Amino acid sequence: MHTGETRTVDASVPAEYALASYTYDLPEDQIAQHPADRRGASRLFVVDRASGENRAAHFAELDRFLPEGALLVANNSKVLPARIFGSRPSGGRVEFLMLTPLPLIEPLPGDGGGWHMAEAEGLLRMSKRVKPGGEVVFNDDFRLEVLVPGEFGKCLVRLYWRGDLKAHFLSQGHLPLPPYIKREDDAADADRYQTVYARDEQLGSVAAPTAGLHFTDAQRAGLADKGFGWAEVTLYVGYGTFSPVRCADIRDHAMHREFIEISPETAEAVRAAKAEGRPVVTVGTTSTRVLEGAFAQTGTIEAFRGWTDIFIYPGFAFKVADHVITNFHLPESSLLMMISAFAGRERVLEAYAEALRLGFRVFSYGDSMLLL
Repeated sequence: MHTGETRTVDASVPAEYALASYTYDLPEDQIAQHPADRRGASRLFVVDRASGENRAAHFAELDRFLPEGALLVANNSKVLPARIFGSRPSGGRVEFLMLTPLPLIEPLPGDGGGWHMAEAEGLLRMSKRVKPGGEVVFNDDFRLEVLVPGEFGKCLVRLYWRGDLKAHFLSQGHLPLPPYIKREDDAADADRYQTVYARDEQLGSVAAPTAGLHFTDAQRAGLADKGFGWAEVTLYVGYGTFSPVRCADIRDHAMHREFIEISPETAEAVRAAKAEGRPVVTVGTTSTRVLEGAFAQTGTIEAFRGWTDIFIYPGFAFKVADHVITNFHLPESSLLMMISAFAGRERVLEAYAEALRLGFRVFSYGDSMLLL
C-alpha cells in the first residue's frame, strides 16, 4: 500500500521541500489499531546519526541507548474525551469535537439560573449544513449555539452549561481516536490513550502525545535510578496534527497553532543540562515543538506560556533538542518533516523502510523510534 497520493514532482522545487519526497510504502496491516498487549511492550528502532547504524530493540531497553546523564523532556497534557454527541431541536444527530483546550476556556458573565457560557472552537458533523444560530443540545445542562460556521465543519460556537464543563465531557464524551484507527474508542483506550504522567490540570488535548504512551511508572523509576533526568512541558495537541500538508512546495504550508507551556522549573532543568553538557532528549514531536517553538520566539530557554505555529522542516537549526524519542508518522505529515529536519530525510525514509521490513507497527498505537 502506498499511503501518499501519486504526485507530479516539480523539478524546480528542491527535493527537501517537495511534498512528493515525503511518501513511503506502508502495508496497511502494520497500522496499529490497538496498543501492545502491555504498556511498555512495544518495540524500539534506534537510529544513530553519528555512526549511520540502525538497531531493532524493545522500548524496555531504552536506558541502554540513552546518553549518560540525559534529561528527558515529556509532554504532560491529557487527552479530553472531546468527541460528544447531541441533537438538534429537529431531532437530527450531531457530533461535536471540542478543539479549544479546556484550561483556555474563559466563561463569560452568565444569564442567571446557574448557567455559564463561553466561546470555543470545534468541529461539527451533522446531516444538514451548519448555520449561524443553530443549536445543539447534549443534555439538560449542556448545549451550544453556532456563531460562525467555517470550512470543513470547523465552527466558532458558544457553549452553555450548568455545573462543571469538564464533568460533561468526562461523563458523556468519547476519546477522539485518530482517523486511521478504524474503530470506535473502547474502555481500554481510556487508560492506554493517556500517558502515565498525564496531569488532570492539563486536560485538553484532542490527541495523545503518543511517544510517551510507551513509558510505565516502573520504567520511569528505573531511569531515575540510573541518573537520567525528567522534566515536563505542556502542549495541547490539536486536531491539526492529523492534517496532511497539501502544498507541493512544503514551504508554502500554513502550520496550525497550538498552546504551549514551559514552567520555570523545567526551563531551569533544561538550562542546567545544556550548561553541564548533558543531552536533552525530547519525548515526542510535541515536546520538541514546545522547546524549539518557545526558543524561536524568545531566543533563550525560559518559562513560557503562549501559542506556537512553528513549522519545522529540513533546513531548520535545532537549538534545544539533542535527541528525540518519537513514533512513526504519516506520509506527507508535518511530523514526518520535523523528524526529517532532525535526522535527514533520506536517512529517516531508509529507517522507516527497514523498520517496516522488520514488522514494526506504526502511528499512534505503534512502535517507537529513538533518534540519536
